[in-house]
Amino acid sequence: MLKKVCILVISLFFAPVILAKSIVVGVSMYSLADKYPTYLQDSMDKFVTSQSNLKFKYADANGDPAKMLNDVENFIDSKVDALIIMPTDQKIVKAIGLKARKAKIPLIVVTVKPNEEDMQYVASYVGSEEIKSGEMQGEFIVNSLNGKPAKVIILLGPLGLEAQIKRTEGNKKIFAHHPEIKVVAEQEAKWDRAKGMEVAENLLSAHRDANVILSNNDEMAIGALLAAKKLGFKDEDILIVGIDATPDALAYLGNGLDATVYQSASGQGRLSAEMAYKAALGEEILKYNWIPFELVTPEMKEQYINKYKE
Repeated sequence: MLKKVCILVISLFFAPVILAKSIVVGVSMYSLADKYPTYLQDSMDKFVTSQSNLKFKYADANGDPAKMLNDVENFIDSKVDALIIMPTDQKIVKAIGLKARKAKIPLIVVTVKPNEEDMQYVASYVGSEEIKSGEMQGEFIVNSLNGKPAKVIILLGPLGLEAQIKRTEGNKKIFAHHPEIKVVAEQEAKWDRAKGMEVAENLLSAHRDANVILSNNDEMAIGALLAAKKLGFKDEDILIVGIDATPDALAYLGNGLDATVYQSASGQGRLSAEMAYKAALGEEILKYNWIPFELVTPEMKEQYINKYKE
């Protein structure tokens, strides 16, 4: 009897430790040349480090839909347990979704909302209601002007993206109730600081009486304020507002940039990572995950800088 007990104790002591299933998630980003996706990635990495059995593999599409498709195919071939994409455009979601469905891999989409008819291919979407950010920009301008007339330039993200369409629509929705505020020019600058500077310089040269620039994102807004300084505009001559509240933009807040709208990269990154992890484990997840936008003005600067340190 003693011998049997000893054998049992030894067997239990040396029994292999059963580890939680290892999860690998493939992540394809629109373009890491844009600041916002890099903050998404940073937040995803923080979630990954909180889970001992989780690994993320990243790919940068460099704004190229064909490369994004190829990256996703490579992830599928390597048998990842879940996919996260920040799409190059909305049209690509269906093509990726069909591939993911065939491979029985859950697909999470972050930031760029798919077309409604393509949500059938998506396990979960994490993002913010884009029109709200444009409305917040417009309301800030109306309140700042307090009845004074304005001529507005709008810098657009890549044409056709929901963010570009809805953010601009939000601007115009607010201005529709204020005939003293007129949009005199709008042009694509592709989310890019250098392109934003080039476009803003050309538009400000053509519209020297413009006194408002609204930008669909912060990088283009930074380009616009650099262009305004180059052309000799003083801070008090022109109101410039962006979207994202990235650390780079917060550095300019109150120094050329009058306001921005916080899009929570930390919230979107972490929640999309969590959704992918849970989906890979077979857990139920929400189809839509909305994270509110927040207006950020210079007196709130430190509060939002601290968000990136959390």
